[in-house]
Parts: sequence; C-alpha cells; structure tokens
Amino acid sequence: MLNLYPEIQPNARHRLSVAAPHELYLEESGNPAGIPVLVVHGGPGGGCEDYYRRFFDAERYRIILLDQRGAGRSTPLAELEGNTTADLVADMEQVRQFLGIDKWLLFGGSWGSTLSLVYAQAHPERVMGLVLRGIFLCRPEDIHWFYQEGASRVFPDYWEDFLEPIPESERHDMVSAYYRRLTSTNELEQIQAAKAWSVWEGRCATLHPNPAVVDRFGHPHVAIALARIECHYFMNRAFLEPDQILNNTSVLEGIPGIIVHGRYDMVCPLDNALALSRVWPDADLHIIRDAGHSASEPAIVDALIKAVDEVVAKIEKKRE
Repeated sequence: MLNLYPEIQPNARHRLSVAAPHELYLEESGNPAGIPVLVVHGGPGGGCEDYYRRFFDAERYRIILLDQRGAGRSTPLAELEGNTTADLVADMEQVRQFLGIDKWLLFGGSWGSTLSLVYAQAHPERVMGLVLRGIFLCRPEDIHWFYQEGASRVFPDYWEDFLEPIPESERHDMVSAYYRRLTSTNELEQIQAAKAWSVWEGRCATLHPNPAVVDRFGHPHVAIALARIECHYFMNRAFLEPDQILNNTSVLEGIPGIIVHGRYDMVCPLDNALALSRVWPDADLHIIRDAGHSASEPAIVDALIKAVDEVVAKIEKKRE
C-alpha cells in the first residue's frame, strides 16, 4: 500500500485579489516545470491542509494549492458575500491565467469533486484530466441524507449532539435552522453552531474513529468557515441547476478521469459516484472497500496516489 510522499515546503506563495472583498491564498510546490495539478479542497469552506502536497511526486508535478473564497488562509475568513459556485469557477480560471498554465490536472475531493466537475464542464479545453474522491453531486437528496435524515440513523449518538443547539420546533429543517444561527449577529451563537455543524461532519468522515480529524474540524478557525460557507451553499442548492453535473457530462468527452470512493462513505454515499460513472464513460470508478469519506484514510491515500499516475499515463497515451 502506498503512503504519502515526503513532506515538502512551498517554493512560492501568492496573494491574489479577486472580486472585493476577497483575496485568495495560493501556493506552489514541487517542480515548477512539472505537470501542473490543482488541488481543489472540500467543504465548501474547508481550506487546504499541508499534507495535500504529499499526494504527488514533487519531481514530476507542479503542485498548486488554492484556498477558496472565505476558506483557509484566504480572506476575509468565512465571508459569504460574493461567494457562489460561479465565483469559484471564475477564480480558478484567474489562477490558471495568473500562473501561466495552459492545461492542468484537477485533484478534488468531496465538494472539491463538485467544483472540479463544474469547472471542467465550463472550461473543458483547460483540463487534461481529473482525479476525484468522495463524489458529491450536491443534489437535494444528497444534502438531505447528511443534514436531515440518513446519516443520522447510522450515527444516532453523534446526531444527538448535532441536534442539541436547535430547538425541537425547528428540527424539521436543520439546514435552515443552522443558517439562522450561523448568520446571527451573536458571535457566541455563531461559533457554537459552527463547532456543532463541523464536528458532526468530522466524526462521520472516517471509517474508524479518528480524533485528529475531529479536532481539526472542531478548531474555531476551520469550523466557522466550513459551517458558514457550507450552510450558505446548501441553502442555495450549491448555486447549481437541478442535476447540472449529471446532465452535462457529455462536455467531458475525451477527458480521462479516475473516481475514488470509499464504500462506507457516510458523508457522500457511493450512489453519487455510481450515478456519475454511468454517464461519464471516460472515467474509471475505484470503490475502496476499507474506507469512508476522508482523504487521510490509508486505503484512500493509496488509491489517490495510484490514480494520479494512472490518469497521467492515459493522457500521455492519448498523445502518442
């Protein structure tokens, strides 16, 4: 089983101003002349982690990490103004142009898979391949599963803690109830709701309990951005048309992809990946037996590292 590559440090960091009030954090590591790969993080609002650099051979890849609007080291933290899917797609294009890249490989998980697919459907000529984990189609039923009923029956003990900040009279619509608190002028109410929202996700993200994952999700800086931005997107159906991703997969024709999905993914169930694979013939689906949702799980790490090189091999074969 493959492990992450050795730790590396960025060789360049950038601050990129986009539409006010947003400024994006952007970094590059690895080989400046290598195959460009953009890491598209989850959430929305999750931000990048340093270990994301380690999915790639630093001698072969130009590794680009981008914190999306309001997330991670981008500013203002947890900002909802001017924060839509279309804005994030436009930011990715601005980053590509800023870095002087013609085409790149996209590496996205969870919401990062969503955004990668939407970007690729908008700019297919700029995408050489896709490596996607934990597919999230952002359909109403996908949001309902995790925030209303579904995962609640798998993790009823964790669900009780998620319910706790919300009065019983509001529990028929948990996303709306949380949104009211996450956009409250009461900062204490905001952070309490944010931690409950984010810890629920962290607890459900791994096949085996992982306190390190839960601790990161519960960190105030991570929790406030993740909870506010996720809830904002889910209140607005991720700013997507119904079945937008599935209905536009024909645009991806000729773009090779690898889909990596844990069989026991309780955040984004496997039916998301199956639905996508059925309408995207150029993608191979790898169902990982001993894994849930998190990119940090050993079997997922192994599959993603293999998938990157597998997609690049397909790209090179097409060029022959």
